Amino acid sequence: MASNCVGGGVPKWETRTRLFLCIFGLVLSFYALHVEISRERDPEYRAMCDLGDYVSCSKVFTSRWGRGFGLLEFFIVKDSALNQPNSVLGIIFYTLQLALGQSVSSRSAFLLVCSSWVSVAGSLYLACVLAFILGDFCMVCVSTYVVNFLLLFTNLKRRTGLQAIKEKTG
Repeated sequence: MASNCVGGGVPKWETRTRLFLCIFGLVLSFYALHVEISRERDPEYRAMCDLGDYVSCSKVFTSRWGRGFGLLEFFIVKDSALNQPNSVLGIIFYTLQLALGQSVSSRSAFLLVCSSWVSVAGSLYLACVLAFILGDFCMVCVSTYVVNFLLLFTNLKRRTGLQAIKEKTG
């Protein structure tokens, strides 16, 4: 069993999966940020993910819901430094997942699971906005939703695995 685990009880598959998912999430988030900034500078900019009228990531990223989940502008000024693009929140989230994933403590496992539930709730909310309000399909957005769900699964497996180890040893 020791050959399949690293870091005092974390399976190798989990370490590799987390690394892949977080790097993929970071790539998607940085790309989304690039598209949004490029579109703000040049309204004629056409991103690789803009495939048609109803398949346009730049339309989604530059919509009201592309910043602060479309909710912060009700509480703060639209151009406030606190009303960041959702992609910036993604960059923070995936970096946090990578950093916390290095620790094998039950506290970090709890924080990983909690932050994943928040990301999944945000993904569900934004998926509803995408489908029912914007009437669009955003490949980058949907890809991040999948990454978030897979990270939640990975984090739940870690937490239950660490709890099982704790019960056996303590």
